Amino acid sequence: MNIPQGALQYISTSDWGSVVAVESLQGGSINSVYLLETDFGPPSLLKTNSKCPKHMFARECDGLYALALAGGLRIPEVYKYGDDWLLMEYIPHSNPASNYWSTLGEGLAQIHLTVEDRFGFPEDNFIGNTIQLNSWTEDGHVFFAEHRLRFQGDMARGKGLLHEEDGKLLDRIAYRLTDFVPSQPASLIHGDLWSGNIISGPGGMPALVDPAAHFGWAEAELAMTSLFGQFDSEAYIAYERIRPLVPGYRDRIDIYNLYHLLNHLNIFGKTYLSRVQTILRKYG
Repeated sequence: MNIPQGALQYISTSDWGSVVAVESLQGGSINSVYLLETDFGPPSLLKTNSKCPKHMFARECDGLYALALAGGLRIPEVYKYGDDWLLMEYIPHSNPASNYWSTLGEGLAQIHLTVEDRFGFPEDNFIGNTIQLNSWTEDGHVFFAEHRLRFQGDMARGKGLLHEEDGKLLDRIAYRLTDFVPSQPASLIHGDLWSGNIISGPGGMPALVDPAAHFGWAEAELAMTSLFGQFDSEAYIAYERIRPLVPGYRDRIDIYNLYHLLNHLNIFGKTYLSRVQTILRKYG
């Protein structure tokens, strides 16, 4: 592979010497990921994507900075980034410690205790490679309805992935969101918290990567943890010791996850249509 010139320059000015080894790592479906070894510097992780949207890596860094500032869980340090690459701390994997799940739940609750008086984020960012609208909005129901559900629904309709009747059901759910979801504060959330974005790092302790961070509903974050895999029950118990949930949370999980399923429909196609339609018919 060709290491981006900006990354090589950072390595040089940091007195890490030369790159002596490059190992391709298994990453997501969006970016190429490599482990870099240098003469004197720490192992580092390089993400590249020559076709990524402009500012995608810059916005990822914004999210990493925000999560790191909130504390609670380990977040990789950003070294440098460019338009189509990101150089960051490499967090080696290890087997989970006995208190891994409780530490994850407690740390996530700590992040969610960081709140704003509005929903959104200073900049729009990305969920996968899809733009995620983060315009500051005072009302959480309006934010989720317009910038999450309707935005993804309109995109799916434009691609011919969502039938007209399904679109009407989605609009109905967005309009009636206050009937399903109680008022909640705007919490800092990772935004894309599935099992692939959680690492068991050194000492078997959890670390978070690849955020789509913003201030949103903490319940929506927890809901995604059950979409592609499930946390151990210890994580949820530990979470609620710090940040109790409003009763009826489980009845709302599908509505929160509708956003992510619509995004997967837009990225990966009709494989996700039946799951979207099931939720639309359940609540619409």
